[in-house]
Amino acid sequence: MKLLCLPLLVLTLAGAPPPSVPDLREQAKLQQSWLKFRLEKNLPDLMRKHGLDMWVVSSREYNEDPVFYSLVSPTMFAARRRTIYVFFDRGAEKGVERLALGGGSQGGLYEVYRDPDSGIELYGDSQWILLKKLIDERKPRKIAIDVSQTHAFSDGLSAGEREQLEEAIGPENRKKLVRAEGLALDFVALRAPEMVPVYQGLMENVHSIVGRAFSSEVIQPGKTTDQDVIWWLRQENQRRGFGTWFQPGMRVQRQNGKSLQILQQEDAPIVIERGDVLWVDYGLTAMRLATDTQHMGYVLKAGETGPPAGIVNALENSKKMQDIVMKRMVVGRTGNEVLAEALKEVRALGIKGTVYSHPIGDHGHGAGPLIGLWDRQQGVPGRGDVKLLPNTWFSIELSSRTPVPEWGNQELFVGMEEDAMVGVDGKIQWVLRRQEKFHLIR
Repeated sequence: MKLLCLPLLVLTLAGAPPPSVPDLREQAKLQQSWLKFRLEKNLPDLMRKHGLDMWVVSSREYNEDPVFYSLVSPTMFAARRRTIYVFFDRGAEKGVERLALGGGSQGGLYEVYRDPDSGIELYGDSQWILLKKLIDERKPRKIAIDVSQTHAFSDGLSAGEREQLEEAIGPENRKKLVRAEGLALDFVALRAPEMVPVYQGLMENVHSIVGRAFSSEVIQPGKTTDQDVIWWLRQENQRRGFGTWFQPGMRVQRQNGKSLQILQQEDAPIVIERGDVLWVDYGLTAMRLATDTQHMGYVLKAGETGPPAGIVNALENSKKMQDIVMKRMVVGRTGNEVLAEALKEVRALGIKGTVYSHPIGDHGHGAGPLIGLWDRQQGVPGRGDVKLLPNTWFSIELSSRTPVPEWGNQELFVGMEEDAMVGVDGKIQWVLRRQEKFHLIR
């Protein structure tokens, strides 16, 4: 951990290259420490918060519950045939039992059951028979399962698995089944403190990669296309050892022309010209963490040292919107409440803006409250009614459309997105920093 996180400020101040990811073995050690914290600290607190004394998570190989990858070690890439995890809260003194019916111990974090006669791994009916036995012995008040019509992260119990589970545990235990919507959602959303410096290092790389993509190193006006930049981003991701969770998107806008777009139009690449305004949407993955970033660039015309004032003002409008959204993101408020309050203030300033911020972390579009969707500015029922929690991360994603005098009052789209974290104390701040001015392509 220290090797990765301590040099960050020095690297930033000195303008040196961003920190590289550790080798895979060191990454696994860090991820295992995060898992240990989440299972030993976060999980018991959440089970008690939601009033659940047993949680059953059942997955088959390649049909894993979304929460599965937040419950297992970094060396676990799929469920073993079938893996059933049982969590039982024995109280504050004894803590939460973590039982594995199939699969491994995840570095000693689970108690693994084997066939008592042969010692081999449990399989098929033997798993269901043992599950009923464990339930009968522990006599939980409620048995939480991952079923939800609202939250994908809480809806991982497949139809077939549910049918077998309900048949196996018997009619009396079936009466105890409840939905684990809040538990699964919160478990995926909550961070481990040691993730933060690693995530800051990933964001250093994001800013470095986008800065290079929006520079003369990559873009030659009159020659380079938007698709050239997109594929350079993908290749650079791979070169640095990162993964990709979505195809990067670009938008090209220019004076007296419509917004030339946009995403993944491989059959119609757009040649980038001087005077163009560029937008990119880009994310990377590493160590089961995802980033999501949108930045703006400007291609200088001959003799220019910066964008026209109207274009600069358009960026300032989106920055004001970011400030407003973050100010309204108070722990305990729902995503819909944050959205309504933020949009009211944005409109009072005369800004034509749209807010669509989202949680991030184990997934790019993560678990937690949605703060609008680009086409749902009135709020998002269900997913927007979730309350903000401390110790969670968000992508502050939004856009404005501003008339540019130098372009004959043609509207300019400025989309901005930067990752932020809500601390344990409830205070929100950027994970690293946000874009303050246009990237300039000379």
